Amino acid sequence: MNIIDLLLEPLGYDFMVRALATTLIASIVCAVLSCWLVLIGWSLMGDAVSHAVLPGVVLAYIFGAPFAVGAVIFGFLAVGMIGVVRDTSRLKEDAVIGIVFTTMFALGLVLISVTPSQTDLNHIIFGNLLGVSTSDLIQVAVLGVFSFASLVIKRRDFTLYAFDPTHAHAIGLSPRHLGAALLALLALTAVVALQTVGVILVVAMLIIPGATAYLITDRFGRMLVIAPVLAALCGVIGLYVSYYLDTAPGGMVVLMQGGAFTLVYLFSPRQGVIGSRLSARTRARQHAAEVAEASEETPDLRELGA
Repeated sequence: MNIIDLLLEPLGYDFMVRALATTLIASIVCAVLSCWLVLIGWSLMGDAVSHAVLPGVVLAYIFGAPFAVGAVIFGFLAVGMIGVVRDTSRLKEDAVIGIVFTTMFALGLVLISVTPSQTDLNHIIFGNLLGVSTSDLIQVAVLGVFSFASLVIKRRDFTLYAFDPTHAHAIGLSPRHLGAALLALLALTAVVALQTVGVILVVAMLIIPGATAYLITDRFGRMLVIAPVLAALCGVIGLYVSYYLDTAPGGMVVLMQGGAFTLVYLFSPRQGVIGSRLSARTRARQHAAEVAEASEETPDLRELGA
């Protein structure tokens, strides 16, 4: 079997085509948002929102509503609760986040355990990428396009908020509103990725691409390109590997992203543990060679005096 056959065989199944489309949408949207989450330091917030949507999804199933509706409501609810408790108590934000997301995640687990269902609701936790229906794909696509478009349109404001909220306030922007908008988009994006990797691994898709791009470049504009390209590539590779090795597709997608981060962490020319040392040695050798060459070209002063 040649390479073309290996690439085309999975696409002969409709469920694989839907899985591939869902993976690409979720990977790209999560990767773009992850650039801001990494810069602001909201990794734990991403974890909180992704776990807090679980009871909303279960309740949506109980009442026959779309999963996305319940997930979005509870995502916003979690964000609001974190803000209220943080602003009205002496607790620090990380403690509040830990309390809210673990409590809501536990509520979701309890609801799953007591809900009679012909559907395996554990797919919500671990993802059900190969079971994505056409209606699920449409739902993911609509939410993904909205989130992506919002991030692109407001990218300058969000970037200024991430780097210098004081300056943003000075030019008439509201840091509080920008932060709330980012949190709302975080909740929507978590719902987009829910079908792909489940509640537990959503945080990986929301953090790893941005963190990887951050180790590659110092320019935020390039991060916004590198992160989604890298995430989409890892998504496609992970899905194909899971098909041929018969493994969990969501877990394999995240594993590919983790592998890419490891390679960049080790071998990135500027920030890599190994790559930066090799680059420093190369620059030192080049400098020594330039100094030696310059010394050979400089005439001997004693000869000039003679």
